[in-house]
Amino acid sequence: MFKTISTTLANSLWYLSSLPEWYAFHRANLNVAQTQREVLRHLLDRNAETEIGRHYNFATLNSVTQYQKQVPLSTYDDYRIAIANISVGQPGVLTNDSMLMLELTNGVTAPTRYIPYTAKLKSEFQQALATWIVDLFTYHPYLLTGCAYWSMTSVAHRQPFTIGGIPIGFEEDSEYLSDWQRYLLHTVMAVPPVVRLIEDIESFRYVTLLFLLRSRHLTMMSVWHPTFLTLLMERLYLWWPRLVTDLRQGTVTPTHPLPPNLYPLLMALNPPDYQRAAEIHKIFTTQQPPGIIHHLLWPKLQLISCWADTQTKSVFNHLKLLFPKTRIQGKGLIATEGFISFPLFRKTGAALAMRSHFFEFLPIEEGPIRLAHQLDLNARYEVVITTGGGLYRYQLHDIVQVVGKVKECPLLHFLGKAAHISDWFGEKLTEQSVREIVNKRLAHYALNPTFVMVACDEWASEYAYTLFIEIEEMLSGILKLLAKDLELALQENFHYRYCRELKQLGHLRIFRIEKGGLETYLKVGVARGQRAGDIKLSTLHQAGGWSQIFRGKHISW
Repeated sequence: MFKTISTTLANSLWYLSSLPEWYAFHRANLNVAQTQREVLRHLLDRNAETEIGRHYNFATLNSVTQYQKQVPLSTYDDYRIAIANISVGQPGVLTNDSMLMLELTNGVTAPTRYIPYTAKLKSEFQQALATWIVDLFTYHPYLLTGCAYWSMTSVAHRQPFTIGGIPIGFEEDSEYLSDWQRYLLHTVMAVPPVVRLIEDIESFRYVTLLFLLRSRHLTMMSVWHPTFLTLLMERLYLWWPRLVTDLRQGTVTPTHPLPPNLYPLLMALNPPDYQRAAEIHKIFTTQQPPGIIHHLLWPKLQLISCWADTQTKSVFNHLKLLFPKTRIQGKGLIATEGFISFPLFRKTGAALAMRSHFFEFLPIEEGPIRLAHQLDLNARYEVVITTGGGLYRYQLHDIVQVVGKVKECPLLHFLGKAAHISDWFGEKLTEQSVREIVNKRLAHYALNPTFVMVACDEWASEYAYTLFIEIEEMLSGILKLLAKDLELALQENFHYRYCRELKQLGHLRIFRIEKGGLETYLKVGVARGQRAGDIKLSTLHQAGGWSQIFRGKHISW
């Protein structure tokens, strides 16, 4: 096997190497204002001689107040030209680094997001990650003794470089770590890194399951979105006989052929394991509920880490049913542009990654912009960041609520996107408001759908917002009552009601999805150029045409 040192030793070394960052975080907690001033000073000094640094005279800025007066708030549009120049190899526009990590979407030549491909990026990420890892192992020392699954991004289909020779993305998620930390992580991985090279999603899932089943001593799984695991477990029940055969024979036979060069590598990592194959066969033939089966397959699984906020809440709850004996911890807020917050055990919310970036907060209600040490409990803010990657006072459009503090460090709960607005005819529906309306009505009728989403769609030459919902057929009568309630609630929005009065929009429709709503949603996202791991579920979707995509029927009321 690829493990060359014991998992306990590797995990212990990773823990020990992360301790300095953990101590630094807790020291910084004693004076958040000073910590943030030092972060900003470092970023300005580091990039003072860049084009943007000279433009705003970074070298002359001696305080946070001066920085805020001199440098305006920014959005992605403010960086489009600079990013286009960097993508063709022009250095030093935003930072002192010419090597950037660019992420291209929909085949366009200009990147939609960017951060530098440098040691600084790793440092910003590691400062937050290391603190989380120490907290994790401290409260769950049993995790030190077993293997872990850290989801890896399949990259074989992605463009590796821009036309200017700039790398697009890290080859794998673990490249955020230092070289020797990455070696330690590879040592304790249940699924070997080579699996990320499998481009076909079904084959990727099959081989991932094969190696997860090999790992009876699996103690932890870390994925971005909970749907990654729920869909993986669905395949487990379809493929388990074939997987057992592969375990017993030491073969690898996914549903679709793999690139020829991968077979010898994977088979070398999958020697015959007769005992484990027999054990798994016995577990599946006992006819137990999924929660019990998963516990029998991985009896030492202590923790699952995944997104748990806003749109993922229903899937997160479903994951709890699949793994009832495992603690499921929500991740903090990690954006493409920066590491915003990370979870801490026994704390509500996620701690601000105050040593990674310089943060400002725009109040959702009226009031001046706030700094990290000035936030009010229970208040909601839009996050603004300044990073080592060349983002200066950049508006993320992420809304957070302050739910507590660790000494002086604010604890945040991610609420949703401020900029996520559906506005076909001037109705101006926000994702957050629609999500609250839908969740409240679903709770009122005690409905627990497998999938739910609202989007504007065309019905007989009339546009109308539609609730796409996957739920039992027998509940169609209740769905009609739900539709009336949702329509009335949406009309509390003046702009929506006005569009209804002008007959630009028809009344809300209900579309009951027969099956596979979530999987269809994810497939559409991939087909439209998104990475599978980056697709986020939204209660309100801005695109239309979903009635032609989902399999199901319209329910009239």
